[in-house]
Amino acid sequence: MKYLTFGEIMLRLKAPGLERLLTNHYLEATFGGGEANVAVSLANYGMDVSYLTVLPDNPITDACVRELRSFGVDTSRIVTGDGRFGIYYVEGGANQLPSRVIYDRAGSAIAIAKPGDIDWNKAFKDINWFHITGITPAISKSAMELSLESVREAKKRGITVSCDLNYRRNLWKYGKKAAEVMRELVKYVDVAIANEEDVQKSLEITVDVNVESGELDRKKYRVLGDKVLEVYPNMKCIAITLRESYSADWNGWAACLNDRENFYVSTKYDIRDIIDRVGGGDSFSGGLIYGLNHYEDKQSALEFAVAASCLKHSIPGDFNRVTVSEVIKLMGGDGTGRVQR
Repeated sequence: MKYLTFGEIMLRLKAPGLERLLTNHYLEATFGGGEANVAVSLANYGMDVSYLTVLPDNPITDACVRELRSFGVDTSRIVTGDGRFGIYYVEGGANQLPSRVIYDRAGSAIAIAKPGDIDWNKAFKDINWFHITGITPAISKSAMELSLESVREAKKRGITVSCDLNYRRNLWKYGKKAAEVMRELVKYVDVAIANEEDVQKSLEITVDVNVESGELDRKKYRVLGDKVLEVYPNMKCIAITLRESYSADWNGWAACLNDRENFYVSTKYDIRDIIDRVGGGDSFSGGLIYGLNHYEDKQSALEFAVAASCLKHSIPGDFNRVTVSEVIKLMGGDGTGRVQR
């Protein structure tokens, strides 16, 4: 199996520790972006994965490509184009002060890329699974058109398509509502990944769910999944993450999966002292793709995804730097955090 993820990777500039942005003169520079994060997770699990994006020809791109390659991600399909390298800034949260993300990606190479700029025959050569998110079509009108082109071209070739709906309110600024675009894109999706807000904002499909009420009602998430699968008959399954946010550094974390025939609910993890939750959803996507392709039963696939994303909350940066054996250990109940000697 060969996997391809497609979207924007950015320079990530974070205030050190829990400092507020520009409290001092230093920012931690790394790279990150939803689809690249998924590619890194898959590569860490030993999967044959390529990453596709459009980047400018400059030393920042060179450094980014080197980092992706260091994880074992194939970067040979990346396209060079006009525009700049996108940036996003991160301010860590704690207790009742939430983390904050500020985007600076207008005019980036992928934001100005348009249909026809990517040779899909080359991009999809030997690919069996294609992953995209709702972030790329939110960046700009041309990126939206490119995103729709990508899923249509994937389905023409019989490639399995997964999509994390990933609603980003601060990005939908070019005149289209998220639902206008995503309801069309999801017609081509086999495996959907979302949280309740993604479904409500991106697909305008709702149930009465109050995420601030403490314990989430799993039965309502089954109804929500049923509604999505009814609207999209070609979709094989939808996974919905269940985050109970008690504070910025204390979350309950679980997920459910609906494949029309069965409804699966994962183990719930109580995550305290969160180090970095940015990229947590992407680590779930990477874990689910791995799980669906390595386990015969969907319950195990879901458990792998939730355990993998639980571990990500303890790792700084966008990338989930964990191995299959570490995830399996947590799946087996070893969550004590004792020193391994």
